[in-house]
Amino acid sequence: MKHLKFLSVALAFLTLAGAAIAQEAAAPEIAPTLDARVNEIFASSTGWFVSLIFAPLPFNVMGVAFPWIVLWLVVGASVFTIYFGFIQFRAFGHAISLVKGDYSDPNDAGEVSHFQALATALSGTVGLGNIAGVAVAVGIGGPGATFWMILAGLLGMASKFTECTLGVKYRNEYDDGTVSGGPMYYMVKGFKERGVGGGGFMAVVFSIFCIGGAFGGGNMFQANQAHAQLSGILGDYPGWITGVIFAIVVFIVIVGGIKSIANVTEKIVPFMGVLYVGTALVILLINFDKIGWAFGQIFAGAFSGLGVAGGLVGALIQGFKRAAFSNEAGVGSAAIAHSAVRTKEPITEGTVSLLEPFIDTVVVCTMTALVITISGVQMVDPETGLFILNESGMIETAGGVQGVELTSAAFATGLSWFPYILAIAVVMFAFSTMISWSYYGLKAWTYLFGEGKTKELIFKLLFCFFVIVGAAAQLGAVIDFSDAMIFAMAVVNIIALYVLMPIVRREMNSYFGRIKSGEIRKFANH
Repeated sequence: MKHLKFLSVALAFLTLAGAAIAQEAAAPEIAPTLDARVNEIFASSTGWFVSLIFAPLPFNVMGVAFPWIVLWLVVGASVFTIYFGFIQFRAFGHAISLVKGDYSDPNDAGEVSHFQALATALSGTVGLGNIAGVAVAVGIGGPGATFWMILAGLLGMASKFTECTLGVKYRNEYDDGTVSGGPMYYMVKGFKERGVGGGGFMAVVFSIFCIGGAFGGGNMFQANQAHAQLSGILGDYPGWITGVIFAIVVFIVIVGGIKSIANVTEKIVPFMGVLYVGTALVILLINFDKIGWAFGQIFAGAFSGLGVAGGLVGALIQGFKRAAFSNEAGVGSAAIAHSAVRTKEPITEGTVSLLEPFIDTVVVCTMTALVITISGVQMVDPETGLFILNESGMIETAGGVQGVELTSAAFATGLSWFPYILAIAVVMFAFSTMISWSYYGLKAWTYLFGEGKTKELIFKLLFCFFVIVGAAAQLGAVIDFSDAMIFAMAVVNIIALYVLMPIVRREMNSYFGRIKSGEIRKFANH
């Protein structure tokens, strides 16, 4: 009952959104009013929580506000980087060997391979933030934001290493071969091992935030933005049509559990990554003569600001913010997916997971930023060489486009039909994010209510219902609230990582010591 009381607070807000859609179907002529009413209810009820999570620090940095949650994530990543001796660089090569299966034993406990676990976690982070979010960062902070985005991504690799090692170490392994892991399990078991109290309470709070984030940012937002892209190309049509199609396909995938999700993500993630990055590379090759200039803009802007809003600090904040919001390092979500891996060595999956922020932020986000910079869509004063800012402080663009439209316009400078490829990428990114976050939310749900086919099916049906909600409605306040819940997960999770990082270092020293001594070897068939 105590768990149910906590959870009801989060689910009550989400149920309001569902009621709005049901009424919209019965009386479409009053739908805008209903959407506005739902937004108003959410904003008045949860606005304090959203404002708290995304509030700036009580002091400005060189006249610019810095969101405290971004600083929380970046400081955590910096601490883990130093504490583990820059593990993200030392273990990078070994991570690739693990993904290739060089050290994999099919008899180990777990449900998926190292590659499948990485693909599942990547599908949850490589999403619309890599397309639209980067455009916003570069639109406000200029090309220099890219440098700080890369730096934050490199630091975030250490956060992923820490949380995913713990996810495997403290997971529950069941007789039927299934596993459940993630922050809620290492908060309870790890805290108990260290003699620290409060782990059970933190696990419940984390699970509530995770379920809310799964329904919102990992579901409704994705469906909403995918519909916006499709309607922009196919013409205006009701959002519920997109929602129903997405919901059916999502349900077909997630009803089979993590093995089904992993089987899909191991195919879709490489494909969508190659499709998106390949298209970006074509644009860069077409503009080969500008690549040196673009990198010059990135490095110069990183330390001078090049006249953009907020100057140097503005570029730094936008870069850190986009990296933190894109790769979710420190949030704890990826630890849930990585916990399902087949291994008896927790440190192996921590090592594999450090590749995730590298691919998400250092590769995919950087490609987006380079294409925008090199395309010439952002307007520069020919006399001063500085970017022209509009009234809102963003860099002026041809046609006044921002966000995902800015990325689309940049892609169109390569070939006129490239925006269609971008639309395909948006749909795939949205779909992959939804199926991964369904698993994150499910494991938080089963932690609160217990394992069981019926309990799992209830969650999966609810999740698919909210796919339709997200595609059909314009519920800005609902999505703001759910986004805040995702980053509230990081507040709880990073506290747990600080408490448990000595255990991770002990595991790390033991594992790499045995690699060095030859006790752990590659399998003969690799």
